[in-house]
Amino acid sequence: MESISSAVATLAQSSNTLFILIGAIMVLAMHAGFAFLEVGTVRHKNQVNALVKIMTDFAVSCLVYFFVGYWIAYDQTFFASAADLSADHGYSLVKFFFLMTFAAAIPAIISGGIAERARFWPLLFAAAFCVGFVYPLFEGIAWNGNYGFQGWLENTFGAAFHDFAGSIVVHGVGGWIALVAVLLLGNRNGRYKKGRVTAFAPSSIPFLALGAWILTIGWFGFNVMSAQTLDGISGLVAVNTLMAMVGGTIAALVVGKNDPGFVHNGPLAGLVAVCAGSDLMHPIGALFVGLIAGGLFVYAFILTQNRWKIDDVLGVWPLHGLCGVWGGIAAGIFGLEAFGGLGGVSFMSQLIGSIAGVTVAVVGGFIAYGVAKKLVGLRLTEEEEFNGADLSIHKIGATSMD
Repeated sequence: MESISSAVATLAQSSNTLFILIGAIMVLAMHAGFAFLEVGTVRHKNQVNALVKIMTDFAVSCLVYFFVGYWIAYDQTFFASAADLSADHGYSLVKFFFLMTFAAAIPAIISGGIAERARFWPLLFAAAFCVGFVYPLFEGIAWNGNYGFQGWLENTFGAAFHDFAGSIVVHGVGGWIALVAVLLLGNRNGRYKKGRVTAFAPSSIPFLALGAWILTIGWFGFNVMSAQTLDGISGLVAVNTLMAMVGGTIAALVVGKNDPGFVHNGPLAGLVAVCAGSDLMHPIGALFVGLIAGGLFVYAFILTQNRWKIDDVLGVWPLHGLCGVWGGIAAGIFGLEAFGGLGGVSFMSQLIGSIAGVTVAVVGGFIAYGVAKKLVGLRLTEEEEFNGADLSIHKIGATSMD
């Protein structure tokens, strides 16, 4: 009997390891989505730079999160023997892999905002600081109960801050850091002339669409696998993810007046927003969350670009920053039993937790990119920007004709 119990326990542990490994691979694949979304949106002379940034940001993110970030967030290091690290069938290692792909989304988000005029190495090191210190600081607060913040919310408002898959922890933090970086970097040369916006057409709608589809598919690993064990998996998360994606698409189609850029970012807006409460909401509630997020993205993108003249190339602040905050707050509305949800959340805790995430992101972003700007500068020269980041930084264009 004891041997049977041991075999069952071994099977359960190895199954959980495989489960979260699949999730890690799905989220890893999302980084190809980030890459192609940016490649399709930027001008042709900056396509190579977009690809290189996403790849190198991921590699550097893995290193700093392995040695520093994971330790800050979860008080765990990997300075043990391989035998000790693999004692649980490597589950703890694969859990790190899964969470690292989330952390690496931070510079991938930032990359889309600062595209076409940013220097390579200064921005790479600033992003590394965000992954190594800024992101894990709030990740540990929200997902590991660090510093007593969650306990205070629970004692005060009856529930801790709930962010199942990272509307605030990942997307909100990434989007608000990106806004700071964009403001410190400044607008692309020629983007605004005599107070009016100059259209910089995307280089490839098919690449943009491919990136959006890769992200959308991978998002089901991002959300569903956030359960981290097989016994925690829920079909509710999958269907809520689907409904929010559809809601974001429909809203962006209507509000964006058939614009293909809005149509393909609309599902991403819905997906960002549903992350926090995807394990709590009723599918109809998730649909409303996605609808609001899709409309919010289009409206905020137009507002920032045309009226506020903030040159956020891919609209990452509206998409991840604002829709992330909406998702954090929405979990405290549509997660309530009164709105068909499972309950166990507090609106005030969601509001305060969301504000806390934004605060950490903004302060951390100003430290990372402000110091980099002061010490070495963030921007390409005017000539380098005119020639394009591909030739100026990487000495090669996207095609042999460049």
